[in-house]
This record gives sequence, C-alpha cells and structure tokens, in this order.
Amino acid sequence: MSPSSQDESGKESSTDAAPGSLSSRAEARDEVGFPQGKTTLLVIDPVNDFLSEGGAGWDMTKNTVRLHDVVGNLRRAIEGARLRGLPVLFAPMAYTEEDYAQGRLQHRCGFNRIMFEKRMFLVGSWGADFHPELRPREGEIVLQPHKGTDVFETDLPRHLDRLGTTHLVIAGMTANLCCESTGRRAVEFGYDVTYLSDAIGAESVLGYEASMRVNYPLLANAVMTVAEFLKALDTPPCALLDTIPGSVVRGTDHGDIGTVLEVVPPTEATDGYLLVSRGILSHDLYVPFDAVVNCAGTEIFVNVPKMAVDDLPWTYAASRQQRMERFGPQAASVGHHPGARGPDH
Repeated sequence: MSPSSQDESGKESSTDAAPGSLSSRAEARDEVGFPQGKTTLLVIDPVNDFLSEGGAGWDMTKNTVRLHDVVGNLRRAIEGARLRGLPVLFAPMAYTEEDYAQGRLQHRCGFNRIMFEKRMFLVGSWGADFHPELRPREGEIVLQPHKGTDVFETDLPRHLDRLGTTHLVIAGMTANLCCESTGRRAVEFGYDVTYLSDAIGAESVLGYEASMRVNYPLLANAVMTVAEFLKALDTPPCALLDTIPGSVVRGTDHGDIGTVLEVVPPTEATDGYLLVSRGILSHDLYVPFDAVVNCAGTEIFVNVPKMAVDDLPWTYAASRQQRMERFGPQAASVGHHPGARGPDH
C-alpha cells in the first residue's frame, strides 16, 4: 500500500462521503475524448486469486480470463497508460481475521460468503498479491483494500480529487461485481466512465455478457477495447467538424450504429449533427454533436447503446428550439417534486 493510502497513524483512513466538484466534472464533458491531465486508469483486483492458475477463484474466472486474454490486455492497457503519462491506480481486495470474526462480512452477501469459504484474498497471501505481470511500479498508487464491490468505499475519491480526474477508465475483475459497482458509483458522482471490454473478466461467461451487453451500455459513456482506448489517447481532441465521412459510429454497447455521411455544422436554427447512414434497410440518423463522447482514429463513440437508437427522435434534424425543449422546465418553476418528503417530516 502506498503511503498516500494511510492516515498519519498508519491506519487505513475512511472515504469521504462524496468526492470533488460535480459541476467541474460536468463541465469537462464538453471535451470530446480523453482530456490530458484529467484521465485516470483504475485497475481493480489484478491479483493471483482471480488471474493465476492455482488461485482460489481461478476455476470460476479462467474461462473469461483466457477467452479475452485479460492478463495480456491489462498489461497492454497499463503499459500504454504509463507511456502516455496517465495515472494508473491499483485497487486490491484483502481480508483479515477481524473482517470475518468481528465484522462478520461472510454474513453480508453471497459473494462475501463465497470468498470466505474459499479463503480468497487473505491479507498477506500469494492469492491476494498482484499478478506478476501486473505489479505496480514504485511510486504508483495502491489504494486501500476494498472489502465489498465498490472501490469508492476506499481512499479512491481523495486520489481522484487530488489528480483532478474527470474521466475514469475501468479495467480488471470482475465485470458484474467490483467493476460494475465502482462504475455505477463513479457515474453518480459525475465522472465520465469508460470500460475496457477485453481487459475485464468475470466469474462466468453469463456474468461477463450481462455486464457488457446490458448494464455497461446504460451506465457508462463508452465500452471499448484496449486497442481503441490507446488509439483514442493518441487521437487529438475531437473537432467534430473535422470528422471524416465514412467514420464508423459506435454505441455504448460497442455496436456498429452506422457510418458518417456528412458533418453538418451548427446554424442559427439547428445545432450541429452527424448524418449517419445505417444501410439501405434502415433510415439515416441525425446524431447531435453533444452525443459524441470520444473518437479513436476513424471510430466515433456516442453515449447511447445501438439497441436504443431506434427509440430516439434522431430521424430528423431537430431545430434548436426542439433541442431546448428536451431540457424540461426550470427548477424554480416547479418547486419541489410532488409528494417528496424529508425524513424529519
């Protein structure tokens, strides 16, 4: 554990209730791409019990880890982030006798029971140690060990605040538990969240697919491969007017939505949009500029899953007034939500 993960007494310090400024992170969303100095790679549970043969959880995770070459892709993501000057945060899990004898974590939920019975992530053990290909370098941040599925319940928020992070890229283990829970919390705190699909494993193929195909596309801004992530880091901040016709548009489920036919700049009457062809059997889409969140070479990422685009009003070039109407009423005109009551009433 790095010194920055401890308080002055050397004990693990508790997390703040909520990190940083939500408004400052919302303003950062105006930038298309991964902003330099504001993007952090978070690697969750890259340890032997999950990723090494002989680990206590290997029999559960080996199928997805092997299928997606998770160790190799984690190594490529970490090394690529280092090379490009991105902070890499390592988030291990570890349990002590006190966690079970006094904290009774084995009674908390199903996954805690499984880890207790299988003696997973015991502090100081080989299983709780980092995979030999995925060890932090001297000076890199190792967070306090998390005891549940949400890494925000450690010192992660304070590190992200100190780093000025607005864009959080998540990789590691496991897809439907720690990676998903941490991403959900990050979104609630206003971070722009990206998942690296081939640098994440799970305890089952079903769990992996549920996260990648159903949950991540609705809670994250992008799901991309490690190769796309590194290419996006090497792509200058997107000037949407310079988008190349023929570029592929991908949804948050990594689905191929279509190809760019035309880039239409904003006018007095309409906001800018991408005219996207979906082929001869589907209507074209008018994708507003503000739906574009990233670009990797000639791939454009928008923050809506492919499975949802047919339900959106993107079949015409909306006027600026029509776009403004989607903001809804001002808070002052409504007051409080009907029926809302505080706990003291």
